[in-house]
Amino acid sequence: MVTMTGFSNDAPSIRKGDPLALKEFNNRWYVLLHDEKDKRIKTFALDRLSELTISNTKYLSEKPFKVEEHFKYCFGIISPDDAVPEKIILSLDSFQGKYIKTLPLHESQKVIIDNEDELRIQLNLCVTHDFIMELLSLGDCLKVVEPQSLIKKIKKNLKNTLEQYS
Repeated sequence: MVTMTGFSNDAPSIRKGDPLALKEFNNRWYVLLHDEKDKRIKTFALDRLSELTISNTKYLSEKPFKVEEHFKYCFGIISPDDAVPEKIILSLDSFQGKYIKTLPLHESQKVIIDNEDELRIQLNLCVTHDFIMELLSLGDCLKVVEPQSLIKKIKKNLKNTLEQYS
């Protein structure tokens, strides 16, 4: 049993579950937990956990949990339950493209175009909040080519950002 405080809610919640794995992303460690509350696998940041109680209950899974498989189509630590991976095409200026070639965004990354003007890549993954935040961090060096649903999300986020300066 563990008490945890999330960023989306100031009130701590007490969770019980079976720990499955540890995962690091962006210099922060997370524990993957099979949450007894709703029988789903959830990710909790270790720095927001407190009052950890270890029980003597043994966790016996029918099959071993495979972290790599669970996050196969994910960027970061968010793994949506029902999301289907999408074909994503990104265009980057040639300067930023050099960085993306040496440190790919995802293991599915494939180069489509690589010339002095542009690096165009294809990814196959689920569109999640942490992926969108990564794309936004690339600023005007990046253009989302497809899917249209991702283009709409990026536009909406940029519009909301601009409105803060009006």
